[in-house]
Amino acid sequence: MADDGKRGFPDARQDVEVARSIPDTPQTRAPAYRLAYADPDFLCRDEMRGVRLQLELMKPDLGMREYGIESTVVLFGGARIPQPSERHKARTETLADLSRYYDEAREFARLMTLKGQQGNGLSHVIVTGGGPGVMEAGNRGAADAGGVSIGLNIVLPHEQRPNDFVTPDLCFNFHYFGIRKMHFLMRAAAIAIFPGGFGTLDEMFEALTLIQTRRMDPVPFLLFGREFWERLINWDALAEAGTISRADLDLFRYVETAAEAVEAIETWAPPA
Repeated sequence: MADDGKRGFPDARQDVEVARSIPDTPQTRAPAYRLAYADPDFLCRDEMRGVRLQLELMKPDLGMREYGIESTVVLFGGARIPQPSERHKARTETLADLSRYYDEAREFARLMTLKGQQGNGLSHVIVTGGGPGVMEAGNRGAADAGGVSIGLNIVLPHEQRPNDFVTPDLCFNFHYFGIRKMHFLMRAAAIAIFPGGFGTLDEMFEALTLIQTRRMDPVPFLLFGREFWERLINWDALAEAGTISRADLDLFRYVETAAEAVEAIETWAPPA
């Protein structure tokens, strides 16, 4: 007889249903009587933070494994960048001009999806933060190609609603930024950074630091828009000051178009 690992013990979900059918008494109504794993008030206690961290690590990981996700292409970029048809809604002229990157992100995601989701495989699946702007463009491009894409949302006071193009079964929500960041990079085969704000900068520098310190294997690391990034960050000054090495400037590459980015990924060779 096969050993299914249960060894005759009741299924946890079955016990939840059994507990619901127990007669209503002062004892069964008391919070102390609830099954610990089915008690949201207990799970939300400060003392249970470690368990919640584990749950946020495990739920998306299992979900992506069961869906068959083999590798991802991470797409970071500004939530406030509009699509070109809505550039008139941008709060600044500079933001309106950056709307061209919405189309580049959409096309890049479309091309990567066509290449990565042929046959039965699900490689180079687009993963975004699941929100608006460049994130929406990435998920939208995957949908244009008839493929799936991932959205890693997080609960925020604003901008937290998933965009309409994330594959529903791959739309995850997080409380902890740190665990969300792990999921962005755990399956990353390439990283594409579009113009953005604090969040984009945070994600970019964290990923670069992991690669620089060899806590993560090198992958193609693409910065869309040389003019934007060089105006924002004086990379050469960092190297000249000695706070980074000159070789660290080779960890990333500038690209301007979706086609150029795809070529950069296809021809990329890891550093010696």
